[in-house]
Amino acid sequence: MKKILLLTGILCLLYACTYAQDPKRLRCTYLKINPTTLINELDILLEQDISDKLSIELGVIGIYTDYPDYVLTKKVNIGQKKPDVSTEQFVDGRGLGFRVGVRYYLITKEIGPATAAGTYFEPVLVYKKVFYPNEDVVINNNTYTNSATKDVYALQLLVGRQFRKHKLVMDPYFGVGIRGKLYRTNIYEGDNNGIANLNKANVVTVWPSLHLGIKLGLNLHK
Repeated sequence: MKKILLLTGILCLLYACTYAQDPKRLRCTYLKINPTTLINELDILLEQDISDKLSIELGVIGIYTDYPDYVLTKKVNIGQKKPDVSTEQFVDGRGLGFRVGVRYYLITKEIGPATAAGTYFEPVLVYKKVFYPNEDVVINNNTYTNSATKDVYALQLLVGRQFRKHKLVMDPYFGVGIRGKLYRTNIYEGDNNGIANLNKANVVTVWPSLHLGIKLGLNLHK
């Protein structure tokens, strides 16, 4: 599963880069990163202009820790269901994700004041898959392996403004959304007789989300 997700992301990025380098294309392509998410993931994005008012943004997400979700799940208690995932599994969680957004520029230089040019609205769909490391437990002198994964599905509604200076581009944004998480866990537990029982569980959480950040990048066209 990890290899399939990684290969799909690489192919998408290679296609977009090839499209951007084609001299016959008149539209701009921007390669960007989101530094506001670097605490737990690397978010790489490609924006391709389709017209003066419309562009498509594709992103690949490399997740190197799920610690922020540990804080939300274990430290914040607002009545949500809690998955049976250990602290070490959250910290050492690894994963991949993808995002796709359609950006509509509400104000351009041709129809509005220069001080507001580049203002856009962008709905974004996000999918992430997190793989938690296995943990061995010993029950009645026998070793068993606990495992867990997480799927994240999200919709974001973003409003921002793009600033362009020569080859540099900067996208501050804010927005709201909704995020659903599906935790799948396989946990072995011993009963009073020392017999190991496998407890398979699916925990689903759905919550609204707030978004505030900035994307920085370069124009790939010469």
